[in-house]
Amino acid sequence: QLRLAESGGESVQAGGSLRISCAASGSTHVSYCMAWFRQAPQKQREIVATIDYDGQTAYSSAVKGRFTISKDNPKNILYLEMSSLKPEDTATYYCAADFGTCRLDTQYNYWGQGTRVTVSS
Repeated sequence: QLRLAESGGESVQAGGSLRISCAASGSTHVSYCMAWFRQAPQKQREIVATIDYDGQTAYSSAVKGRFTISKDNPKNILYLEMSSLKPEDTATYYCAADFGTCRLDTQYNYWGQGTRVTVSS
C-alpha cells in the first residue's frame, strides 16, 4: 500500500511562484514512477510532469521551462516548484504514483486527494 498526501496549494498572483509537496507513506521502499497531474474546472485531467526513481524527468509543453519536479527519496517527499504562474495554471493538483519506470502509457494506481492552486490576474 502507498498513501499520498499533497499540501501547499494556495492563491497567488500571476507571475508569482509556489511550491507544492506530496508526502508518501507505506510501501516507500518500492521503486515508483511519480507524477503531478492537474484538473481545472470543467476540463480534462492532464499530466504535468513525471519523475523516475532514478531522477529522470519529463514535462508537458504547457509547463516546460516554468515548473520543476523533484523528490527527496530518503524523506519520501515529491515536490513541484512552479514559477511565472499564469491564470490558466489554476487547477487542483494531484500527486500520483505507480510501480516501475515512467512510460507514456503508465496507468497510475495511487493518488492523493489533491491540493488547490488558484492564480489570479
